[in-house]
Amino acid sequence: MHAFDGMTMFHLATPLLVFGEVSRLGLAPGWRTSVWTQDGQGIRTAEGLRVEGVGGPEVVRGADIVVLPSWPADLRPAGDDLIRLVNRAHGAGSTVVGLCLGAFPVADSELLDGRGAVTHWAVAPQLQQRRTAVHVDASALYLDHGDVLTSAGTASGLDACLHVVRTRLGSAAANTLARHLVVAPHRDGGQAQFVERPVPDPGGVGQIGATLEWALANLDRDLSVDQLAGHARMSGRNFTRRFAEAVGTTPARWVLTQRLEEVRRLLETTTWSVDRIARACGFRSAVTLRQNFATAYATAPTAYRQRFRITDGA
Repeated sequence: MHAFDGMTMFHLATPLLVFGEVSRLGLAPGWRTSVWTQDGQGIRTAEGLRVEGVGGPEVVRGADIVVLPSWPADLRPAGDDLIRLVNRAHGAGSTVVGLCLGAFPVADSELLDGRGAVTHWAVAPQLQQRRTAVHVDASALYLDHGDVLTSAGTASGLDACLHVVRTRLGSAAANTLARHLVVAPHRDGGQAQFVERPVPDPGGVGQIGATLEWALANLDRDLSVDQLAGHARMSGRNFTRRFAEAVGTTPARWVLTQRLEEVRRLLETTTWSVDRIARACGFRSAVTLRQNFATAYATAPTAYRQRFRITDGA
């Protein structure tokens, strides 16, 4: 796996831990993990620690899997030497894995053109702009094309590496490894669960600000365009136009987003039933809530609650 000055220990340690444990647990004879840098010299991590004993580009020759665990935060373009190295390895049959920001040099190598890719949600727009031929999916935890794999941010690198073990060595090996690491062998859902969706400041959207505040305080009520426009004392057409200009989306989509955000908050902080949460958040039924929640966050409300509940609530 590739290392560079300034990378965090976590990004380097994640694939080292997962793939290293394969050897330590005896799950695959001959499985060996190596770290390499482009000049063959050691690096200093973001935490200030030195990592020595690394190899150079020659390590990549004959590797079954080439991992780029991260990339500098300034998202600089990958250099020609690295691009040639990655393409040569891929052409020789290596699987190329880009974890988190590591998707950027993989995309620079043109291996993802015409295909889907994922990276940390916060920089997904930059990846899409940088390589328009790539179809960036900001919701997945990882995407595997068989020969090229990319993953989302930070902890999803664990998911992606366990997935690699599963595809190479089978579910039994992956489950043994996951139990040893005390992590789930496979997580449902996607990074949409973790994306921050800031709410526009009602005070900063002009004439409709008071209506936004009212809607947020009355998510259990009918919040159709006619109702919102009536509260704002506008025609439906004028309100919809003003809303799009101020908020950047349609009233219906904004209302749905706020309802789902309130659902998440209640799942995290209360023990209310899904039926009760559905009523409190303006969904016609628990079924409707579940359908919309699964579409938005790629997981069920109960699974989300198990993962993120903060307190027992009331």
